[in-house]
Amino acid sequence: MSDAITIEVIRHGLLAAAEETARNLCRTAYNTVVYEIHDYGIGIHDAAGDVVADAPGIAVFTRANDYGIKKSLEFLGAAAMEPGDVFILNYPYWSSAHTLDPLVFAPIHVDSELIGFASCRIHVLDLNQKDAGYVLDSTDASQEGLVFPASKLYRRGRRNDDVFNLIRFNSRMPERTIGDVQAQVSACTTGVRRTQDLASKYGVPALLAAMREINEHGERLARIGLAELPKGTWSAVDFLDNDGIDLDKPVELAVTVTVTDEEMVVDWTASARDVRGPINLPVGQTHALSSLIFKALTTPDTPVVAGNFAPLRVITEPGSVMHAVPPMPTFTLWTGLLAGEVILKALAHGMPEIVPACSGGDVCSMMGLGVHPRTGKPWLEATNEAVGFGATARADGEDGIMHLSEPGCRNNPVEVLETKSSMIIDHYGYRPDTAGPGKFRGGVGVSRGYRFTAPSTGICLVYKTKSPPWSINGGGEGEPNRIVLNAGTEHERVQGGSYNLMSAGETLTNDTGGGGGFGNPFERDPQAVARDVRNGFVSVAAARKQYGVAVDPVDFTVDGPATEALRGEAGAS
Repeated sequence: MSDAITIEVIRHGLLAAAEETARNLCRTAYNTVVYEIHDYGIGIHDAAGDVVADAPGIAVFTRANDYGIKKSLEFLGAAAMEPGDVFILNYPYWSSAHTLDPLVFAPIHVDSELIGFASCRIHVLDLNQKDAGYVLDSTDASQEGLVFPASKLYRRGRRNDDVFNLIRFNSRMPERTIGDVQAQVSACTTGVRRTQDLASKYGVPALLAAMREINEHGERLARIGLAELPKGTWSAVDFLDNDGIDLDKPVELAVTVTVTDEEMVVDWTASARDVRGPINLPVGQTHALSSLIFKALTTPDTPVVAGNFAPLRVITEPGSVMHAVPPMPTFTLWTGLLAGEVILKALAHGMPEIVPACSGGDVCSMMGLGVHPRTGKPWLEATNEAVGFGATARADGEDGIMHLSEPGCRNNPVEVLETKSSMIIDHYGYRPDTAGPGKFRGGVGVSRGYRFTAPSTGICLVYKTKSPPWSINGGGEGEPNRIVLNAGTEHERVQGGSYNLMSAGETLTNDTGGGGGFGNPFERDPQAVARDVRNGFVSVAAARKQYGVAVDPVDFTVDGPATEALRGEAGAS
């Protein structure tokens, strides 16, 4: 049994190993989605596959890595995982993601004893899925690209060229795809070495004891956090715009959350079934997104460990949108990004003082691809966009930050997008009057405009444009997300998720949503409204209409008598 100080030193050593793994990945990856946006999930796991340390990127990736390693252990057995092996898994129903988010992991051995795993999941650019870039309308998993069921990239330290040749001949961008996979291998190797260093320094028994204690302590903290939550059962429903096939049919995400002294139960069984398009979710990601919300409520201030989720139980119905089974299509994983806030919507009925209102509600991703007119080579660049966060009982929502499903991520800088693609950014800034009004307002969204300088494809991954961001306790709804093609022209079109063939000179604008408000907007401090007008978040007209505050458009002072009259009229009506 290790002492508490040694356990804590080992815990920080494992966290440092995970962070160095991430830094190695970002230095060696070919893909800006990885090294600029941080679209990755990295973990150090014990021999059962349970995470003991991670490096934050996309939050739902790390817990999904646990699920993928466990399914691989079931499939192959621990004896098949030898020192120096490195595996790739992208079979969606096991890996917990679509085919372009392969999980690469390596077993960690000391003197032939399996003591853990190092994992790295990223988004790669192409594995011969039916459409370049992203698939929005597949109806069967066979259309979604090359699949690896826990296959060996390296056998006892030797490269398995059979697998790499399969990747090379099944990718539209083989150099960048293989480069990214090799970056994953390098990252995992770093995690293996650093964990072995800890075993060498402190001994295998001490390391294994520390791993057990890390997760046991994580569970104790989660149960303390759970005990402080209100108890009860609450339900909520929200919708994705469509499934990519039936474009006029919203897809229902229905959840019932029960909080007791012993556990939180997240029940998704009332969600939509028979969804034809590729928004069906591998069950491992359903568990991961539910874990994200549970952790935010119970242990928000400590690093992720598997023990944090021992008091969480997730219930799904196989064959539903929240639990895909073969051969259901799973490529467009936006269900997993939007569903977390459906849990918050349910909890808002029972704990409105604790949870925030809905954010803009989406990752609002735009991906461009084509042939670069300067180099004659294929290009593909993407970025996720910031949204406004929902207000709380104590504060306004944050303005223009990454969606809560991607707390460790960034967006792609203008300079990178313009250098590597045939796109010019025409404008980029906050989107006024998108915040849901309230005593505390939601955050505002942003707007980024793209102008294509050569024939290209613009893929828009935005699936919450029809249901507005919800509010709490009498606050106002936020303005929804939208994509605008050729704004201000006779060819203008407003839409959501779509695959668009763009000619040179055409434009695409990604307008993201604002967060929902909290409380009566007419109770908001008039000086706070004037400050919002001065900062360009709220217009003079919206200040009058939504908040009953008269703000001078020149010096941004509050007209007290006019404000009193406006609010008096609202109270009398």
